[in-house]
Amino acid sequence: MTAGLKTIIYPVKDIARAKALFTALLGIEPYADETYYVGFKDAGQDVGLDPNGHSKGMTGPVPYWHVSDIKSTLAGLLAAGAEPLQEVQDVGGGRLIASVKDADGNLIGILQDAPSE
Repeated sequence: MTAGLKTIIYPVKDIARAKALFTALLGIEPYADETYYVGFKDAGQDVGLDPNGHSKGMTGPVPYWHVSDIKSTLAGLLAAGAEPLQEVQDVGGGRLIASVKDADGNLIGILQDAPSE
């Protein structure tokens, strides 16, 4: 079971230009503004810009399904025939992400937030 699609990450080649474009689109400043990632929160949606996305195999925007158990979800996707793209990785603050490619070449991201205390 998922909590739905709440995050989408765009691979970008020029993070400054992409940040300017999404700032204009969303009308807000990013909550995260680093050389390796820029993130916006708008209407319950997390929109990220990844300047390393293309080198990680991202061919376009990747939607991330929020899940409660990323390891078992990833195992289920692989057992169902998905091809691994990114193993489970902590991207800060206990947030875990992973991604796979389905048989049609579609990228699927999964995300598990750190447990709230």
